[in-house]
Amino acid sequence: MSGAVSLFAACGGGGDSGPSASDEAVKLADQSTDALITVSSSAFGDGEPIPVEYSCDGDDVSPPLAWEGVPDDAAEVALVMDDPDADTFVHWVVWGIDPATTGLEQGAVPDGARQAKGPGGDAAYFGSCPDAEEDPHTYRFTVYALDEKTSAEDGADVADVLVELQGTAAAKGTLTGTFDR
Repeated sequence: MSGAVSLFAACGGGGDSGPSASDEAVKLADQSTDALITVSSSAFGDGEPIPVEYSCDGDDVSPPLAWEGVPDDAAEVALVMDDPDADTFVHWVVWGIDPATTGLEQGAVPDGARQAKGPGGDAAYFGSCPDAEEDPHTYRFTVYALDEKTSAEDGADVADVLVELQGTAAAKGTLTGTFDR
């Protein structure tokens, strides 16, 4: 992970160049909401190890995710994957998901959804990849039901998208998984 963290620090944000994705992810995660979304995966259970295929040691594809409990009046859905054990390192942000959508297939993003430019420099999933000598890391897949649409374009800077998402969550839910190399 240290290589990815230094890459992200070099590319993404802190100091005078704008908001830090890590800081903005913490603010977003700390938002309280009145409603709860239930998030699950057919690949792993809550708190269980994430299979290697969804990591940098495997195929590095996003896991299948499912959710329920999005309020009927939600404008759109967003998904944030982060690692709170690495200063809330943000791995993946997807937004503009139709609120009628109830999940994502493995390695897929729904039509019309957009992805932020992540730590690898691409608007794509960046899987679990902690340093081998570190303890297992926890990864959070948080689904947000938003009460207003997000205007950020596909490939926008991850920190900018997280700033825009703040204050718009009407409901949220989180699935956690762990990964150890």
